[in-house]
Amino acid sequence: MSEPTESLIEYPSDFPIKIMGAMQDAFAQTMVELVTQHDPTFHAGKMEMRPSANGKYLALTVTVRATSREQLDNLYRALTSHPMVKVVL
Repeated sequence: MSEPTESLIEYPSDFPIKIMGAMQDAFAQTMVELVTQHDPTFHAGKMEMRPSANGKYLALTVTVRATSREQLDNLYRALTSHPMVKVVL
């Protein structure tokens, strides 16, 4: 099966990703470090944090500078396979 050549995303562009995980001290910092491995221009100032209503979970919205589909695919794989991450949107 061949990869689609058409992309709905124009590169480079700013691309928001929502990451949800259990509320724990190192979650946000760990995600900043992981995202920075895939987007060296990313910094914590480009991240929004929202705790869940009961404070059990933390939702992070990170805005990365997407330069290619491969970069985004690799970032999604790294996030979804991380043990602290519950959901990536």
